[in-house]
Amino acid sequence: MQQLVASEVESGVILARSDDEIATNIRSYIIAMDKEKLVGFCALHIHSPKLAEIRSMIVDALYRGHHIGSTLVDQACEEGRILGLDEILVLTYQKRFFENLGFLEIPKESIPEHKIWADCIKCKHFPICNEVSLIKML
Repeated sequence: MQQLVASEVESGVILARSDDEIATNIRSYIIAMDKEKLVGFCALHIHSPKLAEIRSMIVDALYRGHHIGSTLVDQACEEGRILGLDEILVLTYQKRFFENLGFLEIPKESIPEHKIWADCIKCKHFPICNEVSLIKML
């Protein structure tokens, strides 16, 4: 997993997660495989009984354009529905991709404060960030 996200972590597009953090949250991850090769994944991180976030989403560059990313997002949203969540949040540089999947842009000021202090503060771009926050009602 770390190898797949390495270049995006280095550029600051994806927040670095330690091996321990990934292992601790492994049940949150949804993966895409091609035979025995990991080609993509994302995590559905629960913030509250009503809100979750899709994070750490990546698709191997050789597999982009084959609807793997949209399938991962759809699976995460379906899991959210099953869990009884109301909303799925995403912070991203890929605004159009998520809008095409039914997400709507919201002001960053409206995202949960604990998100900022738990994750965003670890980002190399903090506090000046060009990510867009979007939400999808389930």
